[in-house]
Formats: sequence, C-alpha cells, structure tokens
Amino acid sequence: METPHSAFGFPDAISRISRLEETLGTAIRGKADVLRLSIVCLLARGHLLIEDVPGVGKTTLAQALARCVQSSFHRLQFTSDMLPGDVLGVTVYNARSGEFEFKQGPVFTNFLLADEMNRATPKTQSALLEAMNERQVTIDGRSYLLADPFMVIATQNPVEHHGTYPLPESQLDRFLMRVRMGYPDSSSEREILRGAHLHPAGIQPVLEGDEIVQLRALAPRVRVDEALVGYMLAIVDRTRHHDSLALGVSPRGAQALFRASQALALVEGRDYVIADDIKRLAAPVFAHRVALNARVAPGQRTSGLAERVLEEILTFVEVPL
Repeated sequence: METPHSAFGFPDAISRISRLEETLGTAIRGKADVLRLSIVCLLARGHLLIEDVPGVGKTTLAQALARCVQSSFHRLQFTSDMLPGDVLGVTVYNARSGEFEFKQGPVFTNFLLADEMNRATPKTQSALLEAMNERQVTIDGRSYLLADPFMVIATQNPVEHHGTYPLPESQLDRFLMRVRMGYPDSSSEREILRGAHLHPAGIQPVLEGDEIVQLRALAPRVRVDEALVGYMLAIVDRTRHHDSLALGVSPRGAQALFRASQALALVEGRDYVIADDIKRLAAPVFAHRVALNARVAPGQRTSGLAERVLEEILTFVEVPL
C-alpha cells in the first residue's frame, strides 16, 4: 500500500500537520484530543464551534489556531447591540467621487473569531449563514467572495443563559464540528498556574495560508471504502428514527462526517479511513445537529445528553469488517 506521502504527492504534509499540532500544544495544555479535532475541522474546510463554561480556554484555542497560520485574522466580540453591518460591512456614499462604496467588514479575513456568538441577536447571527456556507456575502444585491482559506471559529458558554440567544438549528448546522474543552487535569492546571504555556499573541506562524489550501486539497484524496460509507449512513438513519431525538442528522451533517473522517485519517498519517475514525467523530460532528425530545430530560440540563444518545446509537449499528 502506498504511504500518505507518495499517495498525496506532498512529501512533508504529515510533518507540517505535526508541527501545527505541536505549536498549538504550547498554548493549550492537556487537551490533545481537542487540538487534533480542531486541526481536523480546519483541514476538512469546516467551521468550529467551541462550547464550554467560562475560563477553560475557548478563546485561547481559537486565537492560537488562527495565529499558527500566516494569514489574516479578525476577532469579533459579539454583543446584543451588534448589527449585521458590523460583521459584513456597509455601503457608504463617497462625496468626493459621487458614488456608493462598499466598506468591507471583519468577515473579510481568513480566520474570524466570533467570540460569544450567542450574545448577538438572531438577525446578526444569520448574517454569517451565507458566508459560512457559500464563502461569499451579498450586500445590496452584489456578491463578494471571501478569502481562501476562510474559517469561522465561534465560542459560546452553554450555562450562561441570561442575555444570550441560542443558536438556531440552521446556524448550528453550518458548523462542521462542536468541541468542548472541559477542565484540565491537575498536572496540566499546575503547568498553567506556573506559566508553562505560551500566550496566543506570542505564537509564531508555522504554516502559510497557501499551505493550508494545499493540505485541504489532500484530504478528499483519502480513500473511503463503500462499506464505511454505508456505516455512516446507517448511523445517520438511526438518528432520524431514534425515540429520544426530535430532529436527526441532515444530509449536510452526513457530508460533514465524510469530510471529517478523511481529514482525521490524513492527520493521523493514513491514506484511508477506518471505522474508528467514524466512531471518534460521530459525537463532535453530530451532537449539535440533533435535537432532543422534550420528554427525554424534563427539568434537567441537556448538556451531554445528545452525546450519550449518539454513543447508544453506535452500539446498535453494526461495524463493517
């Protein structure tokens, strides 16, 4: 079997990905799995939603990932009074030329950090729908292409409901993956207290934007056996008929799992997908796309329940040999 190097025609692809992962690890301690999933999301041409309680490093991860790449980066602190024009840009009248001109907003960048995205109103949240799905924005009937690569990294705090607007299903579906940071283990937290980590502002880029584009072009060349495609579709079908779920995974979600599994194989140095890739990605790719029935946990917080339902589904779907 060919190695990923010769199969992809990009001899040092794996070493570049490893360098990216190592650099991220200098800013985020004790979260190797989350870092790897973030890189998978980047290489799969996806957008990343980082959700957890305040103070566990959501914004740090987003900033670190963006600064590892030599490209443009904008950070937007979403608030309840933010307008769509604050994100996309506005058309203004130029008195000197006598013409209207479009002034680009922060979305015209390679990496957009949407910090506390659920603090913005639904109208402002929806301003990103076209950008995230089509890589373009339309203002006054004219469309403008966004940069390549383009990635939205959004954060939100799940337990802080006061002054927030939950992201609707259509918005959540635009995110290829949702990850949760979790609290660090005692050893990693000790390193954090001792300052044994690098602030994102001090990170030196290890990849060029063009290199990310090239790495992204390699992922679709990873082989996915037809039996594994059937395995993915069986999992998706179960979500649409499970008693605990009111909303199953959409076709966009199935496509997201397919792309993410190829990117994970690439990150791990393989030119083929295995069943364990699909199992590992099912929760981060699907959990934010499904909706629980109200009767599943009446009067209780639902955080983590979607993941448990997906784990149950995985135990019932037969794994191809």
